Amino acid sequence: MKIVTIIGARPQFIKAASLSREISKANNIQEVIVHTGQHFDPNMSDVFFNEMQIPKPKYNLEINNLGHGAMTGRMLEKIEEVLNIEKPDWLVVYGDTNSTLAGALAAKKLHIKVAHIEAGLRSFNMKMAEELNRIITDRVSDLLFCPTEEAVINLKNEGYSNFDSKVENVGDIMCDSALFYKNLLEDRHIKIKGEYILATIHRAENTDDELKLVKIFKALDLLNETYKVVMPLHPRTKKYLDKYNIKTSITLLVPVGYLDMITLIKNAMVVITDSGGLQKEAYFFKKRCFTLRDQTEWVELIKAGCNQLISVDNDDIVDVILESLNEIPDFAKQIYGKGDASQKILNALISNS
Repeated sequence: MKIVTIIGARPQFIKAASLSREISKANNIQEVIVHTGQHFDPNMSDVFFNEMQIPKPKYNLEINNLGHGAMTGRMLEKIEEVLNIEKPDWLVVYGDTNSTLAGALAAKKLHIKVAHIEAGLRSFNMKMAEELNRIITDRVSDLLFCPTEEAVINLKNEGYSNFDSKVENVGDIMCDSALFYKNLLEDRHIKIKGEYILATIHRAENTDDELKLVKIFKALDLLNETYKVVMPLHPRTKKYLDKYNIKTSITLLVPVGYLDMITLIKNAMVVITDSGGLQKEAYFFKKRCFTLRDQTEWVELIKAGCNQLISVDNDDIVDVILESLNEIPDFAKQIYGKGDASQKILNALISNS
């Protein structure tokens, strides 16, 4: 059996690492990794292959720094070329990026079966490009691997029981990675002296809006007067900080690899983010999370009290965080499974071939 895996962004590297390990243990299964190039900064891409034991991609399409239409269109064209060469039994896509959508569409038009890992997530905000990507990818996929029961319910509500596709709750593949890599953390990985709050901001809805970005960094600066705030700076965020001439007092780091990031999470007081993946990683390491968005696809974390949404339009961002800073949520429930999602996914791919 041959599997083509499409990856292009940080969370996808993390997920792909877990499944690739399982594939490497199996007999008579060949995996061809295609890196679209969506994250092109070496610190946002190469470092994941170097430290996470992910096989180097056979193809690097180097498609980046384009608008949604141009990026998705070029990926669709190039992935189709790869699929015509490789002729796989399955195409595997992760998450909700332009790479995800382009891969799924290219495969389906060539009558190649599609497996979507992290299926069924919904923010219910159709203004988000990610929401469009995940909805369309789900609809054309043959196997939909959901990370939570909430995701399964979303698909049932959308009528997927009437579609010719299979829906399965396998747990979250990022949980597999967190459990595996936390045992590999060494003293060489990044250390910050003293207590600190870890913050990450990179979503276009926040970075591209000058008023929102100013408000976010004003809040982080105020928090930094009492608690050290540390932020690995995403290239997009840096671009707009420079563009809007926003200065900040918080501690800025260059983009970090996965092991450094989970070390930062593990040692942080709390996490402030607008990332989807980091909300879960905070949960895996039992850290309270504050998400600077109006909605999240990880609603189970909100229900569990481990994550709190804060609208950037809220004038009291700092007060909301400080009021809840020392609350200790219940992290005992295994919301995302037991760390065996990748094995379940591989078994399903084999049995449905």
